[in-house]
Amino acid sequence: METLEKHSVINWNKRSRVIADQALVGEEPLSIRIQGNPYSVIMRTPGDEIAHVAGFCLGEGIVDSPDDFATIAFCDDSDTNVVTVTLKPSHREKITEILDRRGYISQTSCGLCGKEIVEDLYQRVRPLENTGKIEIQKSARCLEMLADQQPLRKKTRASHAAVIYDSNYQVLSTAEDVGRHNALDKAIGRLFLNGNLDRATLLILSSRISYELVQKAARARIPVIFAMSRPTSLAVALATELNMTLASNEKGNGIYVFCGEHRLIL
Repeated sequence: METLEKHSVINWNKRSRVIADQALVGEEPLSIRIQGNPYSVIMRTPGDEIAHVAGFCLGEGIVDSPDDFATIAFCDDSDTNVVTVTLKPSHREKITEILDRRGYISQTSCGLCGKEIVEDLYQRVRPLENTGKIEIQKSARCLEMLADQQPLRKKTRASHAAVIYDSNYQVLSTAEDVGRHNALDKAIGRLFLNGNLDRATLLILSSRISYELVQKAARARIPVIFAMSRPTSLAVALATELNMTLASNEKGNGIYVFCGEHRLIL
């Protein structure tokens, strides 16, 4: 399935009216089935479905290790819009409550107040350790170079990106998608499945930092997030509780650090 499509548009200005082809980012529903039951439907850019679902399951607390999967595969080899997950019996018994309340935390309109969300996630995600420091200037440079990791955005102007670096500022994983959550799930999922997630140190995001993105990064044990836009208040509250570092770019004013400054050095 294509990640982008061509569409005829009218380019109009005061002097001319021209018909031209425009690249549009692809968007299709991805149905995730767990233990034979529907769990979630996500609107996403086609591609990397298996990694996407693996990252999603990690972020939701459905799995803690790739070994928790019995299988993760397309429902039909010809249909990449449905992925089915089966869990090993020993692990499935540990997460009965999560499967029963599907969508509880992942939905922004869940009806809970911010304090309850932070408390609930704090119960399920342990705070990150203080394992080394990173250089703020090199991290800021990674953020500045984000456009180089966004070939789909260059063509469509409509996709988000997530890029994961190791402690030596080498790219470990990158992904683009119409949804910022999907891009992060894909980038994390690749590392999760290939056994390199423990090397993840710095996450670069094209979007604002929401509490859901902090939750996903925390589950992946990524301590530092730099983003193009500011975090929400709930994201800062959750990141503070989980001992994470959040920073964003401010045009003309450098980098703003919202929490976890003890992990950054000049």
